[in-house]
Amino acid sequence: MIKLTRQLDEQEIHAEHYDQIVETFKQEPYANHLGIQLTALGKGTASAEMQIEDYMLNSHGTVHGAVMFAIADYVFAAASNSYGKVSVGLSTNMNFMAPGRKGATLTATAVEEKKTRRIAWYRITVESEGNLLATMEATVYRKDQYFVPVDES
Repeated sequence: MIKLTRQLDEQEIHAEHYDQIVETFKQEPYANHLGIQLTALGKGTASAEMQIEDYMLNSHGTVHGAVMFAIADYVFAAASNSYGKVSVGLSTNMNFMAPGRKGATLTATAVEEKKTRRIAWYRITVESEGNLLATMEATVYRKDQYFVPVDES
């Protein structure tokens, strides 16, 4: 990782290193284990989807809350790291509103609400077949390090 003390143009870093940033999140081991697929990555935004399998259900036959949290957390991580800058979660608040069903596809979307040099806030939704299942509000701490090569000059 590269540590910098001056501000870089994060829009340029996103554009220049887009493929590497996307590949970083496509290779995320836990997401791959669950079958989460990144479908879009923008500047401070991300979307993903996953197919619900039998092992993802709870004892009531609906999608386990941890599975919904996992896809929400994944898009949160992708969106907050979309500038190539290492960002780590500080807090999340998840609201479950409706059950997910076996065989359905879950879609999660993260949108950056506000970003400063050190902190950023995100709004995340989890949906299935057009129905809102859950929301998450999340905050990250933005470190000085980048996980993509950046030019310090």
